[in-house]
Amino acid sequence: MKFTSLFLISFLTLVSCQTNSHLKLPSLISDNMLLQQKTNAKIWGKASPGRKINVSASWNSNGQAVAGKDGKWSVSLPTPEAGGPYTISISGKDTTILIKNVLIGEVWFCSGQSNMEMPVAGWPPADTIMHSKETIASASIPEIRLFNVQKVISGQPLDECTGKWEVSTPETVPQFSATGYFFGKKLHAELNIPIGLIESAWGGTPSESWTSSGSLEKAGEFVSEIKAIRESIPLQAQYQTWLNTLKQLDLKQAGKDQWKNLNFNDENVPTAEYNDSKWPVMVLPTQFESVIGEFDGAVWFRKIVDIPQNMEGKDLILSLGPIDDMDRTYFNGKLVGSNEESGFWQAERNYEISATLLKPGANLISVRVLDTQGNGGIYGSTEKMKLSLKNDPKTFVPLKGDWKYQPVAELTGGKFYIYDLSKNEFLAQKRPVNLGPGTPSVLFNGMVSPVLPYQIKGAIWYQGEANVGRAEQYSKIFPAMIQDWREAWGIKDFPFYFVQIAPFVYAGADSTESGFLREAQESALKLAKTGMAVTLDIAVVNNIHPPFKTEVGERLALLALNNDYGKKSPFVGPVYKSMSLAGSTIKLVFDNVGDGLVAKNNKLNEFEIAGKDGHYKKADAKIVNNEVLVSSPAVKVPVSVRYCWRNGAVASLFNKEGLPAWQFRTK
Repeated sequence: MKFTSLFLISFLTLVSCQTNSHLKLPSLISDNMLLQQKTNAKIWGKASPGRKINVSASWNSNGQAVAGKDGKWSVSLPTPEAGGPYTISISGKDTTILIKNVLIGEVWFCSGQSNMEMPVAGWPPADTIMHSKETIASASIPEIRLFNVQKVISGQPLDECTGKWEVSTPETVPQFSATGYFFGKKLHAELNIPIGLIESAWGGTPSESWTSSGSLEKAGEFVSEIKAIRESIPLQAQYQTWLNTLKQLDLKQAGKDQWKNLNFNDENVPTAEYNDSKWPVMVLPTQFESVIGEFDGAVWFRKIVDIPQNMEGKDLILSLGPIDDMDRTYFNGKLVGSNEESGFWQAERNYEISATLLKPGANLISVRVLDTQGNGGIYGSTEKMKLSLKNDPKTFVPLKGDWKYQPVAELTGGKFYIYDLSKNEFLAQKRPVNLGPGTPSVLFNGMVSPVLPYQIKGAIWYQGEANVGRAEQYSKIFPAMIQDWREAWGIKDFPFYFVQIAPFVYAGADSTESGFLREAQESALKLAKTGMAVTLDIAVVNNIHPPFKTEVGERLALLALNNDYGKKSPFVGPVYKSMSLAGSTIKLVFDNVGDGLVAKNNKLNEFEIAGKDGHYKKADAKIVNNEVLVSSPAVKVPVSVRYCWRNGAVASLFNKEGLPAWQFRTK
């Protein structure tokens, strides 16, 4: 009997091992997903090698696949016209996963840097979105679906990303791309069909980060950098394997509380009893990437300050200057202030210190800095860092100089990996060198490659600010990136619409580097099925994040509606066509004048004229018979004109339909 029982247990164990499918789906294949209509939509995942997978959709489409040696499988399902909701059943021999609330419609990929990433809620206080509150309140649109690809960099292409399909509601929309949302909302209103939006954006990133290594090499750009990345892949893999051994904390759902009260097992760090004798030293103020290399996550700083007798027993103000991005600040172990919301990276920190917290002589200041992307740290000017008398700011102790520091948690792929501070793990671990969001190809690998199996209609793009100053190179790599994506997706000439960067001061309002970058962006229009949304009229010259994302999204949507959906309406402003010389005046002719040319506030600005010497002078310009006449008493024999070429130049020429003229220079 005992033998029989053992045999039965062994048999059942063997059967269980043989039938376990280990069926796993990527995050893109989930409840609330939206599939591209009238195409072959790919459904994919992983399972035990050799396992048969059945896929059945409630719109009467079925398919089968067998998991390969690597466990990967995929099925193509023909999709009907827009509609739903539907369900999709995915099953192995012992497992069935039911995907619910699936819609069929139009899927658009929304990518770029911060102006694409900037959410509907904005990044207050400095970076806000016009009509944000009204937009969020009216965001209950069940036929709009949102997926946000979490930030991750990789030295080689990944096949999975972190994210979740969500239905558009006042709870889900605030942290989604404003440009993407307004684009999708306009399409939905005009087409009355479901719209799916996949956001994959990262602030401050250049276009080469979003381009595959092969495409960059083919263009002859960043060749040595790509070689170094390939050589470092083993070390990157080792580092990720090590990270996976650490305690992990999933990033909270986006919202006001996303970054608040994060616990990294570091409660004792701000106390006087904590031993930081083995911590290294960093000279503040600075951005900590300059010392520790590319890093997103939390870093502790500690400093002992001697309080002079004339400040003892009095209320103080602890000033640290701006902190990128967030902080929790302690004085003698007591939390005295914090800023744990996105958008305050430029805000100066000034926290009141009660006299009751002071000790005679040595006092401890501890700051946990949380950086979520780009550079991070306590980075302002030296005079901003001080401990001063509340009632006499001229009496102070400077805080610049040496601070003890230690990274405590690394943020990557939507997770915090928490270090054991007692082991100084971060500093002891050999990390991949110079691999950050600005590294060529790493965002293509981490944030585009995982989406490639997903069928899309097209892409919208808002980026270019990070490439200002490298216009000639951008004119090569930006078109290369567009072609790269099309080839990688296997969708020939899918629509690609991009935003031309808005006016911003950059090196100075009168400098011209952004004019050349905008011209480089325009050069990509030589590719089929591309379009450009001009933003010369919707800018805040002193803020690189203009609040007018409704206009940006809707101008992108107008391109798609006209070119892809047969909804004809004015969607392009006046475009320079030709010039002719009449004495000392140049006459300019434009395409797309619509019902006629108009000047903003009845005055044309930002026209410049030059002679053979190529030195441009401010010019007078006026509209005559839907042409523009340009002249200047300083240029007797003009040969060329340019318009809106300065960094700070804002549009003054429009058609009567309200669309701005494109910047240009005659050649």
